[in-house]
Amino acid sequence: MYKVLLADDEHLDLEGMKQFIPWSELGLVVVGAVNNGFAACEVMEKQSIDILVTDVNMPNMSGLELARIAIDRKPDMRVVFVSGYQDFHYVKQALSMKACSYVLKPMDDDELISSLQQIVQDLETEERRKEEEEQYNHMKPMAKNDLLVRLLQGEITWERSDGMAKIAVSYGLDKLTGPLRVAVLEMDDLERMSLGDAQTVTGQKLEMLLQEINEVILGQEGGHCFRLSRQRAAVVMQGKAINDSLYELFEKVTSKLSFSVTIGLGESVDDVSQLPNSYKQALEALDGTIFFGKGDLINYEDVRRAPELSDVRTLDIRLDALFKAMSDYDLVGIHDEIENLFQTVSTFRSRFTMYNLAMYIIFKLDQYLHTLDEDLFEILGMELHSLDIVLKFEVMENIRSWLVRKVFEISEKIRHRENSKNSKLIREIMTVLTERMQENITLKVIAQQFLFSPNYLGHLFKEEVGKSFSEILTSMRMERAREMLKDPTVKIYEVANQVGYRYIPYFSKQFKEAFGMTPMDFRKRE
Repeated sequence: MYKVLLADDEHLDLEGMKQFIPWSELGLVVVGAVNNGFAACEVMEKQSIDILVTDVNMPNMSGLELARIAIDRKPDMRVVFVSGYQDFHYVKQALSMKACSYVLKPMDDDELISSLQQIVQDLETEERRKEEEEQYNHMKPMAKNDLLVRLLQGEITWERSDGMAKIAVSYGLDKLTGPLRVAVLEMDDLERMSLGDAQTVTGQKLEMLLQEINEVILGQEGGHCFRLSRQRAAVVMQGKAINDSLYELFEKVTSKLSFSVTIGLGESVDDVSQLPNSYKQALEALDGTIFFGKGDLINYEDVRRAPELSDVRTLDIRLDALFKAMSDYDLVGIHDEIENLFQTVSTFRSRFTMYNLAMYIIFKLDQYLHTLDEDLFEILGMELHSLDIVLKFEVMENIRSWLVRKVFEISEKIRHRENSKNSKLIREIMTVLTERMQENITLKVIAQQFLFSPNYLGHLFKEEVGKSFSEILTSMRMERAREMLKDPTVKIYEVANQVGYRYIPYFSKQFKEAFGMTPMDFRKRE
């Protein structure tokens, strides 16, 4: 409710306003009723007043003087003057102070009520305007961020429509002039964090990164920075001098951070329409992290000039062959494919590059094992930090031998598990769950299909997988939902339906329990 202060030196008039005006029905509350201007000032020091109703002619401090003090204290305060004086001089002064109303004594209650109703309506309109303005100001950075991402991805151009050009002007994007250059920055060492932890960490650190970019780079040269994902940010820089001091500028940014950042840098382009080319080059430069290392600035020109990288595209082909050899328990094939992998980048003489290759193979292997519902570190009985052993090897041959032994060990354990009768049964059930995920699947339904009792099958699941049937099914559904949510064209309710949920709030609750955020929040961060 809006707060009202009454000031009138005539006691009967003051009491009459307090008693006979339906304040609460008007959405108002009287927080003070005083008989002089000084007392009114004391009330205003303690409370924020929305409407001042004051007599014009009061001793010591007139209502006009009181109104001036009140408006100086709070410019948007509404003032209603009441007076028995019909002298035009008072009316003129009241109007010059933008008084909302001027009511003559003896007062007509209906006249004062009508004035107050209009004031309340004006206050509510002003509140809605402020809320809309706040919402606009809150959404504006996100809209600008989305616009810049779409621009870099080549989805829009300023020339395509007048409407888009006007939006660009509102964000100051029309001032982007060549030469222009795009850099993509990625926060390192967050790949294996749980989704909930990564959400908290990146939420804080990405803000720090963007702040430093604005202060160091954009503060000197001009341009724009924005989020690409929960782990990446992009910078569009402009100006001829930017190329000369680029490395020094980024060094200033990263030196102020408490975490490592890798930067991919595209080439300079002449105008906004060519920005997607520079952006694509920045991403390709960032992909070179595996060979150039993390925590550094990787220039696309350096990546392009490296003849060895032309062979790197065969890495995934080699890895597919390695994984097939593992699934076939072909030990000779495993040895040969690892040899081929290292031969692919044999022209690199950097020991650090070989470390990166080994780590790349390990993480791709982990991804492959997840498709088999296996965990690399569980199979090896290792923690992630145990991989530091790779950094202690002095020669490439030691890294390669270590990898061969570990892959042999993994292949052996996979074979043993596949030969287990119960494991085969579990894999068959998992296949059924994958195919029928959108249905209302229960342990009883699956038990009937495979001719087992529900109790026995539930015990078998717990023994073989280490989790209950419902836990496995929920986990599979949540993983499928997470992948589907990455496609913005698929509605959230469609995702829920495809993974077997008909009640959206329950789907949202389980997704948040699994990943630390709602499906809507997850989609916003992708």
